Amino acid sequence: MVTGSEQPGRLAVAFTRLLRQAGVAVPGGAPARYAEALAAVGLGLEDPVYWAGRATLVRRPEDVAAYDACFQAFWRGGITSRLGVVARPEPVALATDEEDDVQGDEAGDGPPATILQLRYSPAEVLRHKDFGACTPDELAEAQRLMAALRVGGARRRTRRRRRSPHRGTWPDLGRTVRHALRTGGEPIQRRWQEPGDRPRRVVFLCDVSGSMAPYARALLRFLHVTVAGRPGVEAFTIGTRLTRVTRALSARDPDAALRRAAQSVPDWSGGTRLGDALRQFNDRWGTGGVARGAVVVILSDGWDRGDPAVLAAEMARLGRVAHRVVWVNPLKATPGYAPLVRGMAAALPYVDQFMEGHSLASLEQLARVLTDDVAATRRPAGSRAAQGAGPQAA
Repeated sequence: MVTGSEQPGRLAVAFTRLLRQAGVAVPGGAPARYAEALAAVGLGLEDPVYWAGRATLVRRPEDVAAYDACFQAFWRGGITSRLGVVARPEPVALATDEEDDVQGDEAGDGPPATILQLRYSPAEVLRHKDFGACTPDELAEAQRLMAALRVGGARRRTRRRRRSPHRGTWPDLGRTVRHALRTGGEPIQRRWQEPGDRPRRVVFLCDVSGSMAPYARALLRFLHVTVAGRPGVEAFTIGTRLTRVTRALSARDPDAALRRAAQSVPDWSGGTRLGDALRQFNDRWGTGGVARGAVVVILSDGWDRGDPAVLAAEMARLGRVAHRVVWVNPLKATPGYAPLVRGMAAALPYVDQFMEGHSLASLEQLARVLTDDVAATRRPAGSRAAQGAGPQAA
């Protein structure tokens, strides 16, 4: 039988420790609230204990599976339904998917029968964890996992023609005549040409102001993967000014690339003047060169201390020359988020796709968008975002 008022507290602390080891993001004051809930519902029935933990310890839908596994391992054998008897929680051995499954067989008969094994994947937990909530070790691991991302590139038509293995659009007179010389001047086999293509240029504008500090380093790591992994990618940072970091991020060593990029950015964690920085980009780089026909990706939370009219005007200029404009906002994943800040509200009508950018999973989605080029048609100039910004932005 349960004796003493401190028993629920000890069980709540032990169960919370197990959840955190399994990657569940348990808030700081949640163990105390869980202990109070256990004291209120009692320890005799399984369902009240389960839902007391679900209500106080779980904040994200992706943590439910890990919570259920931990509950199975910690409580299921310790609560006898309707008897009010709590057995001592069984010890749990945590194992990750990176461990060799045959290790226990080589060591002997394996773990004792009283040890329950709870397996979890740290990579899967990190895929959905907010970069702003990651510890330094978790952030380093997430950046290491980014190396596996493969950002391809949509193709664009060019005026150059290429050889066609089948019947193409235009006859290839030169190759047809050369092959006819082998058959006495008779064009037995006609050669053809078809429209050529090449990878579409991708341009990144990454906000490195103070409000983006929890996400800037992870996003720059994604930029490094893209810049170093394929040609035709340009990278800039924006804050109070515009800085080109393509050359710095071209190094193969990610640590050296990020260090060089940070050294070349004078306004790191400073203020935010998105409109002025975007005007610099349009005047020097955008409308006359790299943005023309490109996919432009702006990674920013939309906080701007400048004039919203300037930002709206420069976004309109950019939208007239770019193939597509994608805005990646880490705050979009926040429950109840709405683009009400004046910078985001001014820019959103000129955005083709509005996306999240707070986790590894969201960056994987961004990589797929850049590879597939999902928007087949352009939105009318000055209209609201055509894809991904309508219902999602509200």
